[in-house]
Amino acid sequence: METLIVTGAGRGIGAAIARLAAKCGYSVAVNYLRDRESAERVANEIGGPVSLIQADVKFEQDVARLFEIADYELGPVRALVNNAGITGGFARVDEFDPLRVDEMLRINVLGTMLCSREAVRRMSTRHGGPGGAIVNISSLAARTGGSGEWVPYAASKGAIDTFTIGLAREVADEGIRVNAVSPGLIETELHAANGRPDRLEKLAPSIPMKRPGTPEEVAEAVLWLLSPAASYVTGSILEVGGGR
Repeated sequence: METLIVTGAGRGIGAAIARLAAKCGYSVAVNYLRDRESAERVANEIGGPVSLIQADVKFEQDVARLFEIADYELGPVRALVNNAGITGGFARVDEFDPLRVDEMLRINVLGTMLCSREAVRRMSTRHGGPGGAIVNISSLAARTGGSGEWVPYAASKGAIDTFTIGLAREVADEGIRVNAVSPGLIETELHAANGRPDRLEKLAPSIPMKRPGTPEEVAEAVLWLLSPAASYVTGSILEVGGGR
């Protein structure tokens, strides 16, 4: 069984990815930051092989420990999903809190880069590895801009798209595929946690399919990109947004 790390896997999209990955035969490292109870529920649903690992992806030492524990408890890491992220809250650009934006950028962008660095060091044939796959979780906000809600968050996901393309080309001949999934409006607690529990209901009419997506639909796209079925796919950004 191949070992997969899913960052921010305690809830929402990350939890759905972890559950589906286990069904697809992966040994799953469920990373979480604070909510151990939620992460434990995901781990219990998976059954095994699974490893529950607390780590803050914006810190280099935490990321190194995350990979070391996953390697030790489950076997060499051969797949990574960079899912951990925060929005920084709803605010116009002329009203945002620099401290919250700094935190958001460190988690969303630096965290993804740090985790990818550790993954490449293990997977790349240049470093003696057998190859592997990385999937980054972006957002349709990178294309739409997030105007009136979270432009800085959208900018962080634009950075993820650029990073995905650049890294994919950098390691394409080293056995590593790097892609991104870009979800649109998805039914998670993110909206309520940011103070707008009715956001999906209000925005659903703007979606061509007239409904929000589910975490499970995003997870299906992620697992396809990780799988051999996507063996000639790298540097791609797969939108899962109902046509939005």
